[in-house]
Amino acid sequence: MEKWELAKEIYNTSRLTGTFKLRSGQVSNQYFDKYLFESNPVLLLEIAKQLKELIPPDTEVLAGLEMGGIPVATALSLQTGIPVVFVRKEAKKYGTCKLAEGVNIAGKNVCVVEDVITTGGQILLSTKDLRELGAKVYHVLGVIERTKKGREKLLEDGLQLYSLFTMDELIEGEKQHAKS
Repeated sequence: MEKWELAKEIYNTSRLTGTFKLRSGQVSNQYFDKYLFESNPVLLLEIAKQLKELIPPDTEVLAGLEMGGIPVATALSLQTGIPVVFVRKEAKKYGTCKLAEGVNIAGKNVCVVEDVITTGGQILLSTKDLRELGAKVYHVLGVIERTKKGREKLLEDGLQLYSLFTMDELIEGEKQHAKS
């Protein structure tokens, strides 16, 4: 599938209109319901195939952020053979009591995986937690970059963002290929 075709499929599958409050507190008249593209096996597989080309070569572990980054990170792991950890927003109070479930990340080059990036707030919190566990985190992969604000905040923390699509690319791709 060509990149523009994937953009069109994500757009058509996931775009909802109305009034939506985002996690950041911002209000938007459109919403990309990430679970609609993440729960579609054909789209998720194609996203992983295209996103894997953006993985930095020194990556030893992929870190999927709860909840939206987990399916994307898992699909990437299946495509690349790179181990994956699942990063909770906070550690459980029972069982293993871990924040990052999966392989040991201490001393490893970890690439954070997220589905949609708006302000970067959750990525920054999770990156801090991963670094406290000994991970070396310098890179973030995302499927959709909603605004440049998130990228700027990540750069301030020494994180390079590699996104498959910006919101503008999704919208423009749909307009250009609406008749396809």
